[in-house]
Amino acid sequence: MKKQIYKISGMTCASCVARIEKKLSKLDGVQSAGINLATEKATVDYDNSKIKDIDVINTIIQLGYGAQLDEDLTRDKEKEQREAEVKRLKMELLISALLSSPLIVAMILALLNIRVDFLHNEYFQLVIATPVQFIIGFRFYKNAYHAIKSKSSNMDVLISMGTSAAYFLSVYNVFFQTLEQGTMMKDLYFEASAVIITLVLLGKYLEAVAKGKTSEAIKKLIGLQPKTARVIRNGEEIDISIEEVKVYEIIIVRPGEKIPVDGKIIEGNSAVDESMLTGESMPTNKKEGDTVIGATINKFGAFKFEATKVGKDTALAQIIKLVEDAQGSKAPIQKIADQVSGIFVPVVIGIAAITFLIWFLAFGEFTMGVVSAVAVLVIACPCALGLATPTAIMVGTGKGAENGILIKSGEHLETAHKINAIVLDKTGTITKGTPDITDIISLGKFKKQDILRLSAISEKKSEHPLGVAIYKNGKEEFKEIKDPDKFEAIPGQGVYSEIEGRQLYIGNRRLMKDKSIDISSIENEITKLESEGKTAMLIVIDNIISGIIAVADTVKETSKAAIEELKGMGIEVYMITGDNRRTAEAIAKQVGIKNVLAEVLPENKALEIEKLKEQGKIVAMVGDGINDAPALATADIGMAIGTGTDVAIEAADITLMSGDLRAIPAAIRLSSKTIKKIKQNLFWAFVYNIIGIPFAAFGLLNPIIAGGAMAFSSVSVVTNSLSLKRFKVVNR
Repeated sequence: MKKQIYKISGMTCASCVARIEKKLSKLDGVQSAGINLATEKATVDYDNSKIKDIDVINTIIQLGYGAQLDEDLTRDKEKEQREAEVKRLKMELLISALLSSPLIVAMILALLNIRVDFLHNEYFQLVIATPVQFIIGFRFYKNAYHAIKSKSSNMDVLISMGTSAAYFLSVYNVFFQTLEQGTMMKDLYFEASAVIITLVLLGKYLEAVAKGKTSEAIKKLIGLQPKTARVIRNGEEIDISIEEVKVYEIIIVRPGEKIPVDGKIIEGNSAVDESMLTGESMPTNKKEGDTVIGATINKFGAFKFEATKVGKDTALAQIIKLVEDAQGSKAPIQKIADQVSGIFVPVVIGIAAITFLIWFLAFGEFTMGVVSAVAVLVIACPCALGLATPTAIMVGTGKGAENGILIKSGEHLETAHKINAIVLDKTGTITKGTPDITDIISLGKFKKQDILRLSAISEKKSEHPLGVAIYKNGKEEFKEIKDPDKFEAIPGQGVYSEIEGRQLYIGNRRLMKDKSIDISSIENEITKLESEGKTAMLIVIDNIISGIIAVADTVKETSKAAIEELKGMGIEVYMITGDNRRTAEAIAKQVGIKNVLAEVLPENKALEIEKLKEQGKIVAMVGDGINDAPALATADIGMAIGTGTDVAIEAADITLMSGDLRAIPAAIRLSSKTIKKIKQNLFWAFVYNIIGIPFAAFGLLNPIIAGGAMAFSSVSVVTNSLSLKRFKVVNR
């Protein structure tokens, strides 16, 4: 199976979307086809042994639309095309408005019973209305022709029928109507046909400008990438374009510069502003061996790094791709609009026909029948219906990306606000994922500083995470840590070392028992530390128990606040871990979690998620490790911590680029706000039609007002979606 994206031009409303989707879905080998009116892109999954790209493109072209592979369209070319379309619409709008203005003035003067000979001259009105109808309005006739040819209908059919009815009724009256005594002017409706076309063009122009704004998140992300990189080639520093950088090249970054690609620092240290990635405003300290991400900003020090990912493989490129995919996807709520739009236009044509027949046959009002039918056709155009969902999704997913929340699709964006149970992995999610010293207790003549210094020397050559934590803390405190005179690791128990003529043992109860060292006097102290979720490392100097160093995987500073916020939203919070129950309960107590799933093997995490789903809960799983991937995939919504593994991020539906758990309630709030906007959009899109059609049918709606209402319904929907940009996603 192959997934391909195509750029489509010429779509005008939800009916166009339904028509293309229906045709593509019938092609042999096509598994699914989805069209996004806001992005003007089609996403097609197909069997490439049965069908080729050219077949899909030709099918779309045969329907009367333009189509090309999205990957063949560079961002600059796409921007040029969009700007050209806006420019063309603006020019057509200005010409149309210029030609329509005298007709509007003539209509107003006629209502005031004032006649101006040249303005009310029927031949003058015919001359200026004709180019609007057939030159400016040609796009509507062309699209209507292709729609009817493929045995369907769309907005262009309604506009063409409505304006043609008004225009040709006026033409008939120009040549065949005789003025009754006392009347100054013939019944002409040139202003209706011309102004409807002008207003529709105005709506299209404003819509095109607004749609450009919905993808600003993508533009911002693309704009983050630097244009050049300073690399070392043949021993010389040279500046090259970002596209020329190769994997494993050595790149130099100076203070204030953007990091060009992803890589690993090999020399120097600095503080890097990663806010574009994580949403965090505070710079992150970086040293030799640390990873740096392209497009982040080097704040202070200079360093060299080795490029590990370039081009489409960089984190920024992947984020842009993910956001584009999400913006091009559909939310389940859009099915309502899709189903309605498929039958809407034929129903409206039927209503317009009935309206005309009732006015003509029941009341003998031929002219009123035509005018009312025109108003019905015009007010009912389903433009807003097709834009209601995709514009909100585009802005919502873009807003999330700006705040370090990457949502993979519209479906996941919609589901997130329904979550009522969240399962948080402990290590690396609630906690920092790396052990740290929490307590240093002196039990004899040695001071706390002495215990830390000697322990750091002893653990300098240790590879155990707990030993590494002690050495790291010692190095931060004393800067330089010398090597022990002798070192020996005792598997499963601890280490032995000789330092400055002293013998040291650092380890657990088993080590003390093996070395016959009595610890009964400090048993209460050890138990207290363990009940707090800490690992007690016992320090023996020259066979005398001299101190305890407690090490723990400490809770992130923001975890408790995030969990309180989730509970305040009425969401049940669970913690899942492979740790023993006592340690798990201790961590859970610190952050306020009552539901603890402890001693769960990695392969059983997904089963625990299934159990909660069976209880009827909408479950989100949040994790960062490879062992979390099955559970992330099983949950209704899988959320990966962006600081975690690629496997977890791949399996997740939403990626939180920072390790801050406050991004979870932020993602849920964003989902809720976006769905609220979609529902508002759909409501107004339907209301325009449902309220407008009866008014039009009863002759209470002038076709010009109907045209204005229809045009501005699309603009109001896009504008409402754009208001999401003001929504504050993260409360900090």
